[in-house]
Amino acid sequence: MLDARQLEALAAVLEHGGFGTAATTLNLTLSAVSLRIKALETTLGQRVLVRGKVVRATPAGQSLLAHIKQVRMMEADLLESRTQRSGAGAHWQSLSVAVNADSLSSWFLPGVAGTLARHPLLLDIMIDDQEHTHEALKSGDVVACVSTQATAMRGCVAEPLGVMRYRCVGSPALVQKCQSRSGAVTAHRLLATPAVIFNRRDGLQDLFLAQHFHLQAPQYPRHHVPAVDAFESALASGMGWGMASDLLLAARRDPLPLVEVLPGSAVYVPLYWHHWARESASAQRLTQAVKAAAKILGA
Repeated sequence: MLDARQLEALAAVLEHGGFGTAATTLNLTLSAVSLRIKALETTLGQRVLVRGKVVRATPAGQSLLAHIKQVRMMEADLLESRTQRSGAGAHWQSLSVAVNADSLSSWFLPGVAGTLARHPLLLDIMIDDQEHTHEALKSGDVVACVSTQATAMRGCVAEPLGVMRYRCVGSPALVQKCQSRSGAVTAHRLLATPAVIFNRRDGLQDLFLAQHFHLQAPQYPRHHVPAVDAFESALASGMGWGMASDLLLAARRDPLPLVEVLPGSAVYVPLYWHHWARESASAQRLTQAVKAAAKILGA
């Protein structure tokens, strides 16, 4: 059986980014934390941490961190049920999830708000591109994620949520600059015009260029604007062309128009909710809320 104190030390090191901060958090000496980690590694017969300037978990450490978080959630569920029976105050439970920015700014939060209002649940949200959120689940940093990956990792379930539809848009003046005399947008003119990209891990614009212009990893100037409102403002003000979801376009309040670079040429991105097969009751509530909220996406 695994030692709870050793697991607590591992979680503290990973969650606080180092041995020193973990020792302070646990009210232990640095050597005591180190000894607990070494004892855990001896028990398992393998390393759980990669020690360096930045401490990170090995695959074994990632699995243990995910296990620790699941145990914490189950304990929190038990405490909640006890406090409900005794009439005591609510015992708040935090659930860490990874969500892409477009989902977070459109359907995700409104969809789960009712569940959060009815139960003592707190969300700890990590934002990343939908192609990379799964890494946070794999590393044990979150207990669930919205991802484009269709295949679940061992011990998890991947449930289809629907499809996000993206269109390449820009201001009317910018799109006109990308057109030839015949009125058609050409790849040469488009690539000579800056793109507005959410962050450096965002691959939607490359997917659009591959699907509709048959270009593989072309070079073009880019603005990086990692905030949804600012991203929309950059597109509307003519800074460049970029990929915007149908949900974002439908909800726009900015009077400045956005038009499609190639009318009717959408990029379809299927989304999946990845979560552990053995979930706590609180995590199950969140899963049901997410699945219900995602119906707005359609198939």
